[in-house]
Amino acid sequence: MLLIGLSLGYFMVLLDMTIVSVALPAISTSLHVGLSGLQWVINGYTITFAALLLTAGWLSDRFGGRRVFLWGLVAFGALSGLSAAADGLTMLVVLRLALGIPGALLLPSSLAVITNAYTNPAERARAVGSWAAITGAALAAGPVVGGVLTETVGWRAIFLVNVPLALISLVITARRAPETARKPRRGLDLTGQLSSIVSLAALVYALIEGPTNGWSAVDVVVAFAVAVVAAVVFVAAERRAGDAAMLPPRMFGNRGFSAALVAGLLANFGLSGLLFVLSLFFQDGRHYSSFGAGLAFLPLTLPTAINPIFTGRLVGRIGPRRPATIGFALMAAGALLQAPFTGNSGLALAATVVGLVLFGFGVSFAMPALVAGMAGSVPAEFAGIGAGTLNSARQVGASLGVAVLGVVLGQASSNPGGTRIALIIAGVALLAGVLVSSTSLRGRS
Repeated sequence: MLLIGLSLGYFMVLLDMTIVSVALPAISTSLHVGLSGLQWVINGYTITFAALLLTAGWLSDRFGGRRVFLWGLVAFGALSGLSAAADGLTMLVVLRLALGIPGALLLPSSLAVITNAYTNPAERARAVGSWAAITGAALAAGPVVGGVLTETVGWRAIFLVNVPLALISLVITARRAPETARKPRRGLDLTGQLSSIVSLAALVYALIEGPTNGWSAVDVVVAFAVAVVAAVVFVAAERRAGDAAMLPPRMFGNRGFSAALVAGLLANFGLSGLLFVLSLFFQDGRHYSSFGAGLAFLPLTLPTAINPIFTGRLVGRIGPRRPATIGFALMAAGALLQAPFTGNSGLALAATVVGLVLFGFGVSFAMPALVAGMAGSVPAEFAGIGAGTLNSARQVGASLGVAVLGVVLGQASSNPGGTRIALIIAGVALLAGVLVSSTSLRGRS
């Protein structure tokens, strides 16, 4: 029962990353916002989620995983309810930014509670496996649930659905979760944390607002400059702090760790960018309803709910390199196959289905392999930081995917034309993932 409560919290956090995509046209119509506004609705959540994952791990150790998880549930449920009541773009984006904070708190704290609750190694391994399998289920459920809710109730329901989920998880966890030990930890790397947030937020701002305001506009130029300066400050702070840093520099001495981070960023660049672009294309280009757009993603999402079990066993036998390489190759093929076919012919529809199936199987091969590649490339004492860093890299990639491919859509003369170019760019980025995985991830242990 405890595992259900913890998994519900994790499911809710991941669901919020994909459920919004299908509702974007409805949000655009209701709140009278353009493409850049929709990009902020998506990226507001992922920016703070990505930037605060490592700090969330520190808080979980410092104050106890159970306490942090319960705090996160209350805040996530409350902010989701407020998001449903948003009466304008500014309020919705601010709430999405805020929602990423408890989202980041829930991920490491739920894993900490599992580690403490299941003391038997075999039981713990099964519990962690079940918890991790939620990733595929949430990805599969997001577009379909989002489409059904948007079509039948309205786009605000995609946020309201989190409220009962958070309440159920809260009741179960408060009753069943054991207290987790508070570990003495070094002080929070405040300089590293703040500079990473500022750098990512400034870069995303520049990429989103550049097409609208002009690339030479003062605010866009300043945002690019701030992103660069903050990135330099972050690197300098981490080098100065050494092993006390939020991201200890010596972790990058292992080429496999660096490769896993780059590959994770590229994977989510392609995945989140494709979900964003195709959600708009299905409804604006092919004139599907919200429900129809959600169903159109089933060829992509179903493999991600089924195949990771097989992939996990495969990685255990042959190591992460080949599964990750296969995964990126399938994702790239899935994106590039769809690029020439953005019409409504039977051939175009078949290309979409086949392309999404390939992409879905690619995701289900690549993601578990990257986690294994990271875990096998860091010292045991940095396992938690390594997992948090990989998740952060993936969410940075997600933010950049939406921002960069959104720029492509905004510059195109038509939605189908912009979709075609965006899919090619996503495919090229994923081909780069093939190169990184095949040359730098470790093979059989």
